[in-house]
Amino acid sequence: MEYGILSLIPAILAVALAFWTKNVILSLLAALYAGCLIVCSGNPWTAMQTMFSGHLFVDLTGSSNAQTIIMMSFVGGFVALIEATGGAKAFANAIAKKVSSKATAQFANWVGGLVIFFSDSGNSLILGPIFKPVMDRLKVSRSKLAYILDSTSSPICILVPVTGWGVYIMGLIATEYTNLGIEQTDIAAFMSAVPYQFYALLALLLVPLSAVSKRDFGPMYKAEKYCLENGPKPEELAAEPTGTAEVGTNATAWHMALPLIVMLVTIFTMFIGWGFPTQNVGGSKIRVALTSGYFLATICIMIMSKISKIFGWMEMIDIWLGGVKKMAGILAIIIAAWGVGSICTDLGTSAYVVSITEGFLSPSLVPALLFLIGAVISFATGTSWGTMAILLPLGIQMSVAFEVSVAITIGAVLSGSLFGDHCAPISDTTVMSSMAAGASHMDHVRTQLPYACLAAAAAFVAFLIVGIGQLGAGIALVIAIALLVLFYFVACKIWGGKVEK
Repeated sequence: MEYGILSLIPAILAVALAFWTKNVILSLLAALYAGCLIVCSGNPWTAMQTMFSGHLFVDLTGSSNAQTIIMMSFVGGFVALIEATGGAKAFANAIAKKVSSKATAQFANWVGGLVIFFSDSGNSLILGPIFKPVMDRLKVSRSKLAYILDSTSSPICILVPVTGWGVYIMGLIATEYTNLGIEQTDIAAFMSAVPYQFYALLALLLVPLSAVSKRDFGPMYKAEKYCLENGPKPEELAAEPTGTAEVGTNATAWHMALPLIVMLVTIFTMFIGWGFPTQNVGGSKIRVALTSGYFLATICIMIMSKISKIFGWMEMIDIWLGGVKKMAGILAIIIAAWGVGSICTDLGTSAYVVSITEGFLSPSLVPALLFLIGAVISFATGTSWGTMAILLPLGIQMSVAFEVSVAITIGAVLSGSLFGDHCAPISDTTVMSSMAAGASHMDHVRTQLPYACLAAAAAFVAFLIVGIGQLGAGIALVIAIALLVLFYFVACKIWGGKVEK
């Protein structure tokens, strides 16, 4: 059944309510129920049953989603232990002695995000607790920290073929190439599209530009000014875990560093055992490796804390369980977001958006318009993977029919799909970034969105250049970077400025 314009209601309602009420769970559940009402022809009783039996329960039990829930629980317990034992604070103090400026701290955070390329969620959840005390000390807002975490999570993952993102994308490409009889391998097709992933590249470059220039604009400028004068917001401090141990002779930087080493060694040992880097590692195996890494790192920090006489065994178990419980709110948001994504699929939201824009496409405008369509769909639904599943087959077919470069088309679809995952309020990576930074979720969305739109505007121009101008990726990227720098400094001049004492 086709629902037409009604299919847009859940997506629009979710975004609108999130901005209006500042309550993400309420917004998502309301949007999900509204979608179920449409599917059930306005019957409220049947819609309620469908919401649970057809979406929340089904989404919760999906193999990859169930793995994510378990992984997040272990992450919550590990983070709570690292913070409570004082390891994170001691590690941050050690870093802070060498990181003496706001620019250096932000740049170091950015580099760390590039290094932890194997997981979008792992990026934020590993680096957030490390850099939060450093940023607090140097008077960098938690909104800026959340922005850096978010801008080095999915944007780096989508550029690397051995990540879960890469495996998923290559699977979609391989299926379509087989249907069309294209002989190029999926990994070759993926790598050929990397230079055309303009949004991911520009989003990554915008972080060091902001750090080095020491300028900000819009809501981020206000957040930075407030933090410079007052430190973290009271509501951010109120959400911090209580009972954290003071850093003294018992807690050292090694209480943070050694568990992280154990984690990374475990993860990469498993990756190598599965054929990395010559073979692709599946998304399920990546989650197994991450969860195992957090598990062994937790055991490591427990043993170290016991030897150092920071906590007893039962105290540490209680702290770990407290961290797991603390993840309940974030998991509720993620589960509700999955529900909104699945109801949008049932309603055909993506297909409808595509259908009303297909008539405007011409060969030279295919990349730019596919980028826009992907950006709208991914922002409305909060899922880049669902957007890619719809647009990649369509884009590849259109590029063959219109004799447009397939690599450019793939890059445009991936760039547009990434936009929503990067900045939509209902995106799980957006939620994880704000949580890991200890920032208000809606503050993170408001402060990051103008920066994301700046990168998107420059990326759109780049796709027009390669489409209409028929120029190569290198020339288009150079022009896009120049435009990004120009847009950024103009925005800072008009709506912001330098933030310093």
